[in-house]
Amino acid sequence: MKTKKIYLWSALTAIMVTAMVNSCKKGSLDTSDPNNVTTNQYYKTSDQLTKGVNAIYVSIHSLGLVSREWFFIHDLRSDEVASGGGQLEAPRGQMLNGNGDPTNPVMNSVWNTWYITIFRANVVIANGPNVTDNTATRDRLVGEAKFLRAWAYFDLVSQWGGVPVYTTPSKAVSDFQPRSSEAEVYALIVKDLQDAAAVLPEKTGTDKGRATASAANAMLGRVLMQTGDYAGAKAALLKIPTTGANGYTLTARYLDNFEEETEFNSESIFEIVFVDKGDSGFNWGGDSPTEAQSTVRNQEYNPIAWRNLIPSNKLINEFENTATGAAKSDPRFHYTLYQSGDTYNKGASVLTDGDQNGNSSVMNGVTKKISFRKFMIIYKEGLPAASFHPGGNNQRILRYAEVILMLAECENELGNTAAAVNYLNMLRARADVAMPPYPTAQFPVASKTDVIKAIMHEKMVEMGDEEVRNIDILRWRKKQYFTTDPFSYFRKGRDELLPIPQAELDNNPKVNGHQNPGY
Repeated sequence: MKTKKIYLWSALTAIMVTAMVNSCKKGSLDTSDPNNVTTNQYYKTSDQLTKGVNAIYVSIHSLGLVSREWFFIHDLRSDEVASGGGQLEAPRGQMLNGNGDPTNPVMNSVWNTWYITIFRANVVIANGPNVTDNTATRDRLVGEAKFLRAWAYFDLVSQWGGVPVYTTPSKAVSDFQPRSSEAEVYALIVKDLQDAAAVLPEKTGTDKGRATASAANAMLGRVLMQTGDYAGAKAALLKIPTTGANGYTLTARYLDNFEEETEFNSESIFEIVFVDKGDSGFNWGGDSPTEAQSTVRNQEYNPIAWRNLIPSNKLINEFENTATGAAKSDPRFHYTLYQSGDTYNKGASVLTDGDQNGNSSVMNGVTKKISFRKFMIIYKEGLPAASFHPGGNNQRILRYAEVILMLAECENELGNTAAAVNYLNMLRARADVAMPPYPTAQFPVASKTDVIKAIMHEKMVEMGDEEVRNIDILRWRKKQYFTTDPFSYFRKGRDELLPIPQAELDNNPKVNGHQNPGY
């Protein structure tokens, strides 16, 4: 898609948008409007608070985040993707090649929309105490708001380092905050997630698509691992149930995690809900509490659509393959990727090189066209419908397979290599994966270093293009687990973080002059 947007907002400007709509006044004019209720008149009932929380989800579903720019910013900062060709828009190409600058619109969109999310969460958290008609519902809703605020700040601090922190609704455009330290941001995130986990129900006690206690504990595990607290992460992850009505288990069929018909399965801990609006235009839905939202992911990565990003040769060749001496080829290759000769459209169509716009890849020394399969809907649709069809396929944010991988890493870091290997083998034993257990000839597991390599391999082939690799790279780089940095462009002291957006520097006097190093 070829669109251009100009972003002139700072974080505070972004989070003030909702507030300013209801607070503008001029001189001594009577600003009372019986049809326009302000926040000090609203949020008196649990129903009103529910609508406030729904507004937080709306911003996360939007094009600025999970519907589009969120998956782009994480993928472009990983080594799992490559350019699909000349159709990749210049700002995305800049980020992919390490040439992004503080004016980059992709980066700005994610920054701004996360701060809108934070503002809306702060409104709910601040007004929660005013609600007394249903305290159980109120506490759950405030817990959801804290979970979503924590996710927002985790995305921000992991990508930009210390960022401005707002914990109450800003009431004026002069309410700027300076950059907090990374430690201060992480402390808030951990507290929010712990608070959320204490009050949120498990999956049988809430509507599908809403945050649960297990979602909070899974996110807490991610966060604590990023801070180096592996013992704390393990404790949080072990709180996730694996038996009973609320228990999580691996699905027998791997692709159940990426298709519409099998959303909210036994493995899914938290997912963002999208709706198929049944058209092939640009009617995705916007930042509206009443309009359904589609995801553009199916168009962006689709082998027979834009194909803006394709799998990197690194990801393609990471899968164990009998052609390279493995005991068995990993079937997750075909579950994750399409290549020419594969069938789609319920087996009625065959993918060709000509179908796939743009660049080729190299697999085991052979040049061929390879594209992403996860979250694409061509498994059940053919041309022309499937090409530029905005999808209703939910984005899985947290699934139990990742919990297992995180527990494996925690155990290994805590010196329990045997336990780590057992967790890895749980994934390989999935019914339709059935890979030989570790140790293998390619991956011995006799030492902590061996197990680290197995974890890094297993996570890439299990969770390829699920927007976790970028976070892993940041953590593993600090621990010096890479013999060669994943990015050829990497410059130490610069490329660990994204630049603070130029609009933030220009408009926030407390941030101006505090750019990240190297920009």
